[in-house]
Amino acid sequence: MHTLALQLAPILGAEKSKVPFYIAGGLLVAWALFVSLVIGTRRSDFPTNLSQQRAVMAVSAVLVLAAVSMAVATSGGSSSSEAATTSSTETPAPESSAPTATTGTPTPPSSPAAGATSALKLAANPEGQLSFDTKQLSAKAGSITITFSNASPLEHNVAIAEGAKVLGSTPTFAGGSKQLTLTLKPGKYTFYCTVPGHRQAGMEGTLSVS
Repeated sequence: MHTLALQLAPILGAEKSKVPFYIAGGLLVAWALFVSLVIGTRRSDFPTNLSQQRAVMAVSAVLVLAAVSMAVATSGGSSSSEAATTSSTETPAPESSAPTATTGTPTPPSSPAAGATSALKLAANPEGQLSFDTKQLSAKAGSITITFSNASPLEHNVAIAEGAKVLGSTPTFAGGSKQLTLTLKPGKYTFYCTVPGHRQAGMEGTLSVS
């Protein structure tokens, strides 16, 4: 009987119903009532020998083991069934088709190298006339260097002015060349010689900065 209970436990426990557990439990209760009420009340000396004691203990142990086995097997079958049902009803989440946002910073447009200097050349009339070799100069905004050459026998210089304000000038000299470096914003500027009478005679021009 013990072997039969162990063989039937996996088969009965595989069912979703808990009926096998109720049957095993019912048999255990019925056996206990039979031993205590039917046999016990009729035969006060039961069990009368060692063989009867062992028989009662064996049957009781088998029924208890069967009831416990049915409880465990039935519970496991129910859990497995519920897990399978839950798994089969789960709907996979749809894959998002939205494009992924990027956080990269766009590359700024290229700009002129920092610290670039515009180089200009200006010269006085080498024959001594009161004039420059040009009346128009142009440069990019920023640092501007003007190299002024004077091959005339007369002394000259060159000054840069914004309106009535003089921004800078070279020394007054004769022979050789001098440089004047200024940082200018876009606009119109005037260059001229500051030696008295030279500007009035024609030594001036316009510097356009863009």
